Amino acid sequence: MRVLVTGASGRIGKALCGELLKRGDEVVGLTRDPEKAAAAQPQVTWHAWEPTLERPTEAAFEDVDGVVNLLGEKINQRWSDEAKRKIMDSRKVATHNLVGTIEGLATKPKVLVSQSAVGYYGDRGDEVLDESSAPGEGFDASVCVEWEKAAHEVDRAGVRLAIVRTGQVMETEGGILGELLLPFKLGLGGPLAGGKQWVPWIHLSDEVGILIWALDTESVNGVLNGTAPNPVTNKEWSKALGKALGRPAVLPIPGFAVEVKFGREFGKVAQGGQRVLPKRTEELGYAFKFPMIEGALRDLVG
Repeated sequence: MRVLVTGASGRIGKALCGELLKRGDEVVGLTRDPEKAAAAQPQVTWHAWEPTLERPTEAAFEDVDGVVNLLGEKINQRWSDEAKRKIMDSRKVATHNLVGTIEGLATKPKVLVSQSAVGYYGDRGDEVLDESSAPGEGFDASVCVEWEKAAHEVDRAGVRLAIVRTGQVMETEGGILGELLLPFKLGLGGPLAGGKQWVPWIHLSDEVGILIWALDTESVNGVLNGTAPNPVTNKEWSKALGKALGRPAVLPIPGFAVEVKFGREFGKVAQGGQRVLPKRTEELGYAFKFPMIEGALRDLVG
C-alpha cells in the first residue's frame, strides 16, 4: 500500500516508516524541510507542509491508501505560555488542516490512524483506566481531547478512523528510557518521587505494530490504547531496568529535581501517571510482542 505519514522524521515516525518500507509499502512524508528529510530518509517521498499555517497539498495524497498522523510538538519541556500554544496547535490545528485536505480529495484514503496520548486520562492514581474511561483534568488532558476532536472531523468524509492513545514508548533514543538510561547504567538510578505512580509503557515495536495493524485491519476503528497490557509502578519499572542492566536501582530521585528541570507545571505532571489497560486493543485482536516490562527492557538494553 501507499501510506502518508505526518511526523515521519520523529522517533516513532522513523520506526514506522522503516517497517512499512521493509514490507514493501511506499511511504510519503510531510515535513517543513523536504531537502533535510530526504537526506536522512531517502526512501520516503517528501512534500513540504507548514502544519499549523496551511493544509497539505493534495498532490501528496495521490494514490495514498492510508494516513498515519503522528505530528506534535514535544510535551516534555517547560510549559511556558508559548510552549503550551505550540503543543496545542501542533496537534489540534495541524490535524484540522490535515483532515481539511482529506475531505476535499476526489479519491480519499481508506483510513486515518491518528495518534493521541494517555495524557487524555490525566493523573488518576490507582484507578484502572481503559478506552471507555472519561478524560481527566489539566492541560495535557485538554490537548488530547482537542486533538481527538480534530481527528474526528474526518468522519464527515466517510474515512475509517482509528485513534491510538500512546503511552510512554520504551526505546533507547528518547522518552523516559532514553532520558534515564545513562544514570541507571552508572548505578545512579532509582524510583522517582517515591515510585508509586503508574507507568503506562509500551515497547516501540508494539507501538509501531499497533499503528500498522490499525492501518491494515478494516474492522479496527475508534479509540485504541497504545499501552502494554501490564502497566507497572515507577518503582517496579526502575527495578526491572536495573535488573536488565545488571546495576542497582535504589537511589531515589526526588520530585523537585524534575520540577527544577522542567518547571513546576510539567514537573508535577511528570510525577503522576495512569494505570491504563489496552482493553479494546486486545479485544479487537492485537497480540502484543512485549506484554511484560522485564522482557521489553531486556530486549532494548540487556
